Amino acid sequence: MKKIQAVAALVLVVGGWSTAWAQMTPVGVWRSIDEKEGTPKAEVNITEANGVVTGKVQALLRKGADPHALCTECKDELKDKPVVGMTLISNVKKVEGKEVWEGGKILDPENGKTYTVRLTPVDEGKKLEVRGSIGPFWRTQTWIRVQ
Repeated sequence: MKKIQAVAALVLVVGGWSTAWAQMTPVGVWRSIDEKEGTPKAEVNITEANGVVTGKVQALLRKGADPHALCTECKDELKDKPVVGMTLISNVKKVEGKEVWEGGKILDPENGKTYTVRLTPVDEGKKLEVRGSIGPFWRTQTWIRVQ
C-alpha cells in the first residue's frame, strides 16, 4: 500500500511540475483587453509547430462585435478577409535560455499595421505580455490566459 501511495505522490508532483512548466509558454488561448475601456476585445489561440509560434483570432469579444467582420484596413492578401480565423502572430520563436518568444510579427487588424513582436509569459503563465514595436517605438499589452 505504501508503494502505491509513493507512486501516486510522485505522479502528482511530476504532474504539477509539468502543468506549471506548460503554463510558462505563450501556447494557449488568450483574451486581449481593450486598453482604454478595460474590456475584452478578442480571443487568440496561440499554437506551436516545429518551434514556431503562431496566433489566430478565435473570437471577437467586444460588445456588439460583428463575428463576420472583415479586415478592411489590412494590406495585400489579408485585405477584406475575415478577422476571425486570421493569423495575427507569425514566425515567433523562443529565445535560447529565456522565457521570451520573439523574432516574428504581429498584425493589428484595427489599423492593418504589422509590428515586430515579443511574447513574455508572466504571473506564473496566467498573463502574457505582448509587445509590438516599430524601430525604437513600442507598446505592450497584457493578455489574460483563458482557462
